[in-house]
Amino acid sequence: MINAGKKRLRRTMMFLNAQKPGLIKDPYIYKPDSLMLDLEDAVAENQKDAARYSLYHALREIDYRGCERVVRINGLDTPYWEEDIRCAVAGGCDAIRIPKTESAKDVKMVEAAVEAAETEFGIPAGRTLIMAAIESARGVMKALDICESSERLFGIALSGGDYTKDLQTHITTTGVELMGARQNMIIAARAAGVQCFDTVYTNLDDMEGFRQSVETIHLMGFDGKSIINPRQINIVHEIFTPSQKDIIFAEKVVREIDTKKAQGIGVFTVDGKMIDIAFYDGAKRTIELAKASGVYKGDL
Repeated sequence: MINAGKKRLRRTMMFLNAQKPGLIKDPYIYKPDSLMLDLEDAVAENQKDAARYSLYHALREIDYRGCERVVRINGLDTPYWEEDIRCAVAGGCDAIRIPKTESAKDVKMVEAAVEAAETEFGIPAGRTLIMAAIESARGVMKALDICESSERLFGIALSGGDYTKDLQTHITTTGVELMGARQNMIIAARAAGVQCFDTVYTNLDDMEGFRQSVETIHLMGFDGKSIINPRQINIVHEIFTPSQKDIIFAEKVVREIDTKKAQGIGVFTVDGKMIDIAFYDGAKRTIELAKASGVYKGDL
């Protein structure tokens, strides 16, 4: 049975170097939705074993108080990834992030290794989820195949730095260079029924630019954003959490549609806006997101 947490709230996913106890001992105090415990880029080649040791004991001994624990393994073209998975699964991580994913085959390789590790260490089958980071033009073009590759896969994430290198360009404040990948990935994710996450914003001195970036990806339909610093959490959560105005309107829509449907009425108005059954799912999603965010006080 696959973990029921596939659809959990993931507005923020904060990257942390898994090798550094000072970083991974208590990041839950900042209240990100997910923690990305990194064994890949943040860890030097000669420190991979030390990072795994630190990771394993953190996973086993620290109460992360509801924060999801995702482990970014090393690339499938390295000699490290299989031991990364064994360590992470044995420690009880919630999910594995695959870097540089370019095909469904990549996901299936990791899936097989995760299944083997669950069996080896007595972890309930299906408990460990998978997400795929897309970092190349080929990965973007294969996004739908990747999204449909495994029942364990809860989502895909854009890694903008490597992607723009592959595109032979660079990250700018406009976001123009990322728009094609973002649009293709969110369409693929929605078609497959999985989540989609945006890349990190590395300029911590430009919080207004960060806010604009988050507003853009929220409007596009993303589920959340990768972050590198606790200062970024509140902005993301603010933008991705429904306002009381949105919640009240959604409640009205749900109640009116439920009532009018029973009366055989298909089209009507709510607060001066024309509404029909097509608005129902969106209104319900707003209420569910408000519940998951802890801001819902209604009774629907």
